Amino acid sequence: MDTPKLTAAEKAKVALYVARMCKRDLAGPSVDQRDLQRKVDRVIEGAAKRAQQSK
Repeated sequence: MDTPKLTAAEKAKVALYVARMCKRDLAGPSVDQRDLQRKVDRVIEGAAKRAQQSK
């Protein structure tokens, strides 16, 4: 799957979620990060949907 072009707001959201994931990773390997991964996936899916509609 190709990553769609993200807007500035979407890039900021993804960066925030990735930063939070890094912070949780420092807490240890047993910390669950699935909720943040779902949020990142949701942002990317929204961008893909927007790109598809603009075609």
